[in-house]
This record gives sequence, structure tokens and C-alpha cells, in this order.
Amino acid sequence: MSDTTLKGHCLCGAVTVEIDLAHRVLGACHCGMCRKWTSGPLMAVHTTQPIRAEGPVKTYASSQWAERAFCSECGSSLWYAFTAEGAHKGHGFVSAGLFEGTLDLPLNSEVYIESKPAGYAFAGDHVRLTEAQMMASAADGMSMGSTGSEGEQQ
Repeated sequence: MSDTTLKGHCLCGAVTVEIDLAHRVLGACHCGMCRKWTSGPLMAVHTTQPIRAEGPVKTYASSQWAERAFCSECGSSLWYAFTAEGAHKGHGFVSAGLFEGTLDLPLNSEVYIESKPAGYAFAGDHVRLTEAQMMASAADGMSMGSTGSEGEQQ
């Protein structure tokens, strides 16, 4: 396994996941759907390659353009991935907690920063984007996190 390949598993171990990192950094999404899905921000690593998973993976089409996956045994959040045709198809944001090798990765970005609850804040100098900024960057072909407004399906 290379330093850009991560292999991990869900809480119960029934699902194993292997990915090739696009960048050796973490991203956080504070959108309403990620907060409902994880009970906090989605802390994720980004891949542009297919996500390799084995075990009882269940997917949910959370919008017309993306799916979310979880372990059907223990419920662990696995990934958010773009499924619609276009520049982002195949990009995935995989839960960082699945992998042992993510503890030393720096936080590179937070998206939907205006949706972050007041009770916590991440320290450090990194990109912080609002929903409007995120949507504009997605339209420009950048892929830094999930898209859609807090009230919409994502």
C-alpha cells in the first residue's frame, strides 16, 4: 500500500474500504445533510478514483447527482460520491475515521461554514467557504465538498 492509498473499515469491520487519495489533506463539510448524517461535520478525504469497498454497503441517492453510503450492519458513514455525468462524476469524499492513516493529515478546507453550529470551531489557517462560494467553485470545476443548500437534498 502506498502513502496515497488508504485501506480501512467501518466500526464493526464488516465493510472494508480502499481508496487512492487525491490529496493528503482532510476536508470538513458543515452542510445540513452532512450534520444529519454524521451528527457533526463530515470529516473526509478526497478521491477521484473509484472507491473499492467490500461488505454490506448500502447506498442512498441523497440527490439527483450524488449518493451517500453506509454500512448496513453498524451504520457507519462511508462516503459521499458524485454519480451524475459531469466534471465531478467519480469524485468521492470518504469518511476519514475509517482509516488509521488520517490522524496526521492537516485540515485543508471547511465548506458550508455558515451552517457550522456555534459550539465548535476548527483552528488553523485553511480555506473556509460559504455555500455560495462552494457553489461558485463547483461551477468552476473545483471539487471541495458536497453541493446543495441546507434545505435541499444533497
